[in-house]
Amino acid sequence: MKILIVEDEEMAAKKLTKTLTSVEPGATVVGVTSSIWETVAWLRSNEPGQPDAPDLILMDIELADGQSFQIFNEIDVTCTVIFTTSYDEYAIKAFKVNSIDYLLKPVQADELQAALEKFHRLKAHYQSIRAEHPLSVEKLVQQIQQQLQPREYRQRFLVTYAHKLIAVDTQQIAYFFSDNKMNQFKTVDGRKIAIDYTLDELETMLNPSQFFRINRSFLVSVGSVDQIQPYFGNRLAVQLKPVIDKDVIVSREKLTPFKDWMGK
Repeated sequence: MKILIVEDEEMAAKKLTKTLTSVEPGATVVGVTSSIWETVAWLRSNEPGQPDAPDLILMDIELADGQSFQIFNEIDVTCTVIFTTSYDEYAIKAFKVNSIDYLLKPVQADELQAALEKFHRLKAHYQSIRAEHPLSVEKLVQQIQQQLQPREYRQRFLVTYAHKLIAVDTQQIAYFFSDNKMNQFKTVDGRKIAIDYTLDELETMLNPSQFFRINRSFLVSVGSVDQIQPYFGNRLAVQLKPVIDKDVIVSREKLTPFKDWMGK
């Protein structure tokens, strides 16, 4: 099986290649492209019938020069595509019913293996009719584009402070935290304000590129992270600004996602 990898992060492409060869020893990576236009040029040079024409494309949605959907506007892609994405688990669940799968980054070996097994089943099922009716991804692309329209995240909260109702923009919030079953947030200028929402609810309301749930008690903005230090048990301790008189520790299950979030 010949596979083209479309991924703009070199380390991610190398890791995906390594994972691919571990779960599908018979696979051959015939190319790695990192942008929309590089991919278009590569596919034009390796059309069906050419020696390196791919059977499958593992394609990142977000590339350095835009969303990979534009590739389908420039060239007719007739082979199967499995998308990879950094979108959250709720978006992923919405696409599990589609015949072409897509995976959450960083791609896990068991999930990639399951997606490849689905590909083999579908290929066998459509083998007899594919010559006349190629397996098109056009409909899937349209569905993904509809699902991935920019989401409306909370811009401000109306809260009670100093016996008055005030609106606080999320840009002014450093972090949310739970203290003795009371949920509060601290603003960048140091005000501490109670809020009626739980951290679970807040996590779904806020832009995940700006806010991250590091443990059960803290939901922090990227700008509030002042220092990160090693902590007992291969964990990380975070020093926030404004300061807070609590130990703020990244939980073990959040460790890798937190590093990825901070590194974006």
